[in-house]
Amino acid sequence: MKQLLTLCFAVVSLFSGQVVFAASGDSMMLQSGDFVGYSFWLISMAMSAATIFFLMESMRIGGKWSTSLNVIALVCFIAAFHYFYMREMWVTTGDSPTTFRYIDWLLTVPLQLVEFYLILAAVAAVSGGIFWRIFIGSLVMLVPGYMGEAGYLNSTVGFVIGMLGWAFILYEIHAGEASKVSAASASAATQSSFTMMKWVVTVGWAIYPIGYFLGYLAGGTNVETVNIVYNLADLLNKIAFGLFIWYAANEDTSGSSHA
Repeated sequence: MKQLLTLCFAVVSLFSGQVVFAASGDSMMLQSGDFVGYSFWLISMAMSAATIFFLMESMRIGGKWSTSLNVIALVCFIAAFHYFYMREMWVTTGDSPTTFRYIDWLLTVPLQLVEFYLILAAVAAVSGGIFWRIFIGSLVMLVPGYMGEAGYLNSTVGFVIGMLGWAFILYEIHAGEASKVSAASASAATQSSFTMMKWVVTVGWAIYPIGYFLGYLAGGTNVETVNIVYNLADLLNKIAFGLFIWYAANEDTSGSSHA
């Protein structure tokens, strides 16, 4: 019942957001050829749909995977909510919604990275150190990045510190304790999911520092290109990441039912 109420809250909240935006007048209408605005709208709706999907699957699968699926649903819900606001800012002002984007990332990226701990904890005994190392690494990656993009810190310094945080995360999931627990104790489905998730963080997340570098360190590029790249990266890196968790949960549950 609690999960059903959560699902209803997510649907009503997202629908209410659309009504508010639609009621705000012609200033909120997307203009023909505004591909950045189209991308904001596409991601908003995709994240909304993913929220509902992961919540429904959490109710269906349940058990030890419930927390992981609820967390990725929360990630998609937070992203959808912010994308509605980012679309509004873009359409009404034409400015890049840097602050909204980083608020979204500061909330969703740590939650995504904590999923490495959660999927391992669902199938094996895992130390809390994995949780804290990944969580702190995500903050080291994001906070200086925001400060660099917003002008509170030298952009090069922010970039370098953020890259160090990302490198620390990559070490933990490729060669650190999290990787070793996955290899030694996780089920085949969980190992497969862990591998796919870590490559999302390795390859998919490389899009963000590339965008930062092009926009702030390499003479700059147009704001439209940066926003489209960031938007499509979010679509891939949040929803695909969640689908890998769903795959592990589904396979693990199916295997248990046939055992």
